[in-house]
Amino acid sequence: MTKQRLYLYDTTLRDGQQTQGVQFSTSEKQQIALVLDTLGLDYIEGGWPGANPTDSDFFDAAPKTRATMTAFGMTKRSGRSADNDDVLAAVMNANTPAVCLVGKTHDFHVTTALGITLDENLENIAASIKHLVAQGREALFDAEHFFDGYKANRDYALAAVKAAHDAGARWIVLCDTNGGTLPHEIGAIVADVIASGIAGENLGIHTHNDTENAVANSLAAVDAGVRQVQGTLNGLGERCGNANLTSLIATFLLKEPYASTFETGVTPEALTGLRRASRLLDDILNRVPQKQAPYVGASAFAHKAGLHASAIAKDPTTYEHIDPALVGNTRIVPMSNQAGQSNLRERLARAGLDVKKGDPALTRILDRIKEQEARGYSYDTAQASFELLAREELGLLPTFFEVKRYRVTVERRRNKRGKMVSLSEAVVVVKINGERMLNVSESQGPDGSDQGPVNALSRALSKDLGPYQAVIDDMHLVDFKVRITNGGTEAVTRVIIDSEDGQGRSWSTVGVSANIVDASFDALLDAINWKLVRDGATA
Repeated sequence: MTKQRLYLYDTTLRDGQQTQGVQFSTSEKQQIALVLDTLGLDYIEGGWPGANPTDSDFFDAAPKTRATMTAFGMTKRSGRSADNDDVLAAVMNANTPAVCLVGKTHDFHVTTALGITLDENLENIAASIKHLVAQGREALFDAEHFFDGYKANRDYALAAVKAAHDAGARWIVLCDTNGGTLPHEIGAIVADVIASGIAGENLGIHTHNDTENAVANSLAAVDAGVRQVQGTLNGLGERCGNANLTSLIATFLLKEPYASTFETGVTPEALTGLRRASRLLDDILNRVPQKQAPYVGASAFAHKAGLHASAIAKDPTTYEHIDPALVGNTRIVPMSNQAGQSNLRERLARAGLDVKKGDPALTRILDRIKEQEARGYSYDTAQASFELLAREELGLLPTFFEVKRYRVTVERRRNKRGKMVSLSEAVVVVKINGERMLNVSESQGPDGSDQGPVNALSRALSKDLGPYQAVIDDMHLVDFKVRITNGGTEAVTRVIIDSEDGQGRSWSTVGVSANIVDASFDALLDAINWKLVRDGATA
């Protein structure tokens, strides 16, 4: 059976930038565009030329992509022609092969927000799309508030999209702008649009996640006949976000009936880079990756219960809906005091440690875990610390270096502008191959602010590790979490540190102490030691 072509349109660089707290620089937009292109998306919406300097600068220096670079704008305003609308002209001057214009399809918004007649709006839509087509551009029409407009005034909503279609738009994109429409409504309305005379091969879907249904709504629209799906990487977007293309891409390629019905620009090889792309976006935004994100999250294929882990060891399909490697992810069998030997042997095997069933070391490791967790440790998420503990019990943990001492100071003073500031400084003394090395580092960030004592410790510890420096140069701290496990004066602090390296690997380590700095230092030590072990460093 010949597969139907399904087109994927990414709007991370435009709609994703509407996310609270997100502001891309031009260089960041260029970097993200290349990541999206590597995945194999069909369209990349770069932004709104003329709306802000960053978007204009991006189009002036947009990277060369296989994907169709698309500029976003709005239909011409009333009282002027498409040729003489300066806002539309700025969009056209970006010289992209495709242009997506947003226009009103809800009568309420036409009369209230725009303050024009319904007929004027239809004329503006048609004239704008004709202008794009006359200039040789691929025209897309974003039908804003279409589903709400359809429910309020079906005839007018259909008239608006037909105006764009009849004017030559390649794609009519039906937008659930407020995100309140449910999947069964999406399916029925899309079917009616197709029945009204606009073919599914000319329809797209653009959903928002305000009811946690953006992905489901996109699938419902595809089921009903649309052949373009819009969304953002990691579901970025205003309010609750847009449809998560990360989830949709994997679903289209791996789930039926989509996998056997549709062809996309994403190859199975490119799909293995999905998790990497997701993490890269989080890195650029300095956001903590969502552990429970479908397909690509660190916990997406984590199996804690002993019964589950035992079954997974026999056949992963017992508790996994796909092979995690297909999307670049990995299986995790967390260790905790609930663990049995099945969990333990499975986790050790994944770390490259083959321990036979019944080996006394298994009991020692489990006892050690229970003892440590009684002190406040948690290996449920700190997989790297667990692996180091197990290697130590098995006599397989090399000693790369020895920390002889460390000191952290925090100074609070007035700067030359009379403002109170703090500055942390760390001194770490390590012994490598009989040689003592002293490293000193401050915690001042690029903006001159103090990034704290743990940052200073991390910098000092990784500043110069002699023969191991080249191994750890590409690792960096991603997240730092603190929890107080006991209250009152006997409080114990647990620190979890998430790290990542240039290969895209991520790992978590734990430290516990009454002293938060000491707990942090232990977690940092584990992070470096795990990296050295996994990269095959020689002690």
